[in-house]
Amino acid sequence: MKKLQKQVDDWISRFEEGYWPPLTNLARLMEEVGELSRIMNHSFGNKPKKSEERDQRLSEELADVLFVIICIANEQGIDLEEAFEGVLKKYRDRDSDRWTLKKTS
Repeated sequence: MKKLQKQVDDWISRFEEGYWPPLTNLARLMEEVGELSRIMNHSFGNKPKKSEERDQRLSEELADVLFVIICIANEQGIDLEEAFEGVLKKYRDRDSDRWTLKKTS
């Protein structure tokens, strides 16, 4: 994750404008999540894609969401790797007995 955060920071740092303000990035994130929702609905839901709509790839839309999340984290000085480890611990602790474990052979 640190490598991804550095790659995004290196790219954004090339420009005078730098990172967008937090609320602008939040709006960007919502736009990207909307695009992700649209492709998921076209692929797995009940909404057919219109013939005039451009083809979208799920992988690209997920990466767009990740890019904006990294921008928000970088602009706010958040180490996503550290934050993600904390979230994994939370899920491990809270949900360890919630689901049925697969049997290992």
